[in-house]
Amino acid sequence: MKELNRSAKTIETLIRARYPLLYIVSFEENRVDENLRGIAKARNKQLFNWSITNGLELNDGSFITELKDPIKVLEYILQCDVNGLFVLRDYHPYLNDPVVVRKLRDVAHSLKTTMKNVLFLSPALKVPVELEKEIAVIDYELPDKEELSNIIAHIAESVGDTSKLEIMKSPDQYSKIVEAALGLTAEEAENVFAKSLVQKGQFDIKTILSEKEQIIRKSGVLEYYHVNENMKEVGGLEQLKIWLTKRGKAFSPKAREFGLPEPRGILLLGIPGCGKSLTAKAISGMWQLPLLKLDVGKVFSSFVGSSEENVRRAIQTAESIAPSILWLDEIEKGFSGLGSSGQTDGGTTARVFGTFLTWLQEKKTPVFVVATSNNVSQLPPELLRKGRFDEIFYVDLPSKEERQEIFRIHLQKRNRDVTQFNLEKMATLTHGFSGSEIEEIIVSALYDAFDKDVELQQAHLEAGVKTMIPLSQTMEEQIRGIRDWAKLRARRASDIEWEDETGAKRQLEI
Repeated sequence: MKELNRSAKTIETLIRARYPLLYIVSFEENRVDENLRGIAKARNKQLFNWSITNGLELNDGSFITELKDPIKVLEYILQCDVNGLFVLRDYHPYLNDPVVVRKLRDVAHSLKTTMKNVLFLSPALKVPVELEKEIAVIDYELPDKEELSNIIAHIAESVGDTSKLEIMKSPDQYSKIVEAALGLTAEEAENVFAKSLVQKGQFDIKTILSEKEQIIRKSGVLEYYHVNENMKEVGGLEQLKIWLTKRGKAFSPKAREFGLPEPRGILLLGIPGCGKSLTAKAISGMWQLPLLKLDVGKVFSSFVGSSEENVRRAIQTAESIAPSILWLDEIEKGFSGLGSSGQTDGGTTARVFGTFLTWLQEKKTPVFVVATSNNVSQLPPELLRKGRFDEIFYVDLPSKEERQEIFRIHLQKRNRDVTQFNLEKMATLTHGFSGSEIEEIIVSALYDAFDKDVELQQAHLEAGVKTMIPLSQTMEEQIRGIRDWAKLRARRASDIEWEDETGAKRQLEI
């Protein structure tokens, strides 16, 4: 018998323990079926497969087409006297029928004293409240490195002369190809490996990653980011950069041998436009890890149970391509209705938040979570408890020195000679401006210069400052409140003093 993976071993254990109803969540029917056949053979059981299109497939490969009805197949399972596994494929739409639900409860009670098990195999998890205590749920894991390696070997053999394939000569390249395919189903991996051979004549990492990006985006919840940013584009925030440099080394096997745990994540709090989102992208470039953005708003669905399933699928996808970075931008907006969840949405927001919070606390895979927030007051207190994140950083408005650096970064980014500008004066004029506002000043000045058909000059930048009202003026009270909160509860991202309303420097004691 082929060695079972972790999910298949769990299924075998539950079958041996005579769990009457098992729910396997997976897109990979063929892969699950192969393991179930191995389990059935090892346990001397018969394997039956049901679908609405074919009816019930018997152990000898014949079909009972009269049993296409979802109720009739349950009656057959109750009546037949066999030692068997009954796999019901895509049965979840019928779990909305109260008659089906009641019949399944009868089946669950009757099967406890028999050698029969009912296994639901579906890509979507939909468990009625009445069956929550009767059904054991198994999230079938995606192929691991060993399985993907076997797929590569099989595809390579089909080529004939494997000596022409570069990865067969380089163990490091072979490992990188396998890691690039993590997160794909076995069928998706086979397809993209074959596509790569047809297009490139080799197993090409870029081809595999581009296919993975499309697959991840199909989920509608996660977005795969192509990162072009790096830490050189982030002005200031030196304390945060030092912290990230140290933590970046902790993903290596050497760190495990030294006894270091893998970094869990950070929460970036602060004022809008001060570089929190840019930092999240730059971390991916700095550590050379894939960046997945979780849109919490897209997690929520109008269908009962779908929201919880969406967040579980997002977590599973992030874990399957680990080590990776999971970015949650403006996290407070996604969980804004948490306090009134029981009255407004039947507790869906609370359950989704609970699922995410539990995973954040208990996760074992190297998924580094970067959460950003503009409004501290809307954050659930449970999220701020120690153990959820490695550190909570406060990102304040840039100081004079940092504003000067931000001007330099954005001018150089637009191919301008920074020596032609008085950056110290610009930093003084932009007291209270955020990094994004400084960038907008430069963009606006470029428009003005282009309109007059002249090169960008200092006067254009100074004129841009006069036409902009910074957020620090329109949100003065809120910023003061955020700073007061951060003094006692967060670590400052910058090692440079901040400035008060008069421009005088004050040490931010956090």
